[in-house]
Amino acid sequence: MENGPSSSKSDRKLIERNRRHHMKALYSQLNYLVHHHSPTEVTSLPDQLHEATNYIKKLQINLEKMKEKKESLLGIAKMNTSMNNGMDVASNSPEIEIHRSGSSLQVILSTGLDHQFMFNRVISLLHEDRVKILNASFSVLEDKAFHSIHCEVGDCAPSLDSARIYERLRKCVQDNAQR
Repeated sequence: MENGPSSSKSDRKLIERNRRHHMKALYSQLNYLVHHHSPTEVTSLPDQLHEATNYIKKLQINLEKMKEKKESLLGIAKMNTSMNNGMDVASNSPEIEIHRSGSSLQVILSTGLDHQFMFNRVISLLHEDRVKILNASFSVLEDKAFHSIHCEVGDCAPSLDSARIYERLRKCVQDNAQR
């Protein structure tokens, strides 16, 4: 029976030796990853562990700061995107102006490129009011179209009220802009 306790004692020694060897390898690897001192400087194992702990805590703090910075930058980017989208909607919203001078009438319509059908609708409304269209032109700048319509009121519509025409055209533009 002496063989049993002696065998288990040597097994325990071997297991302990392997455990210490494994721990030494792990400490060495940790020291290699964390160590910031010169290679000639020797530090004790508790100092190495303390240094590694502090280094990990410092990395965690830096990581949190970077996450906060990322979130704030993403928030700013989202805010800029939403503001730009809002400005795009506002800048592409159709607008209309009417200028009357004597018997002539000038209608200026500015729309986004996706609302150019409004030009036809404005022309139709002017024809309904029996306004004589002398000239119509347009130009495109970036994502906006500018239409200019020169009309003559004269004898064809003596009771023409430019305020009434303006209201009809404005209502048409607003109704079509909301679609």
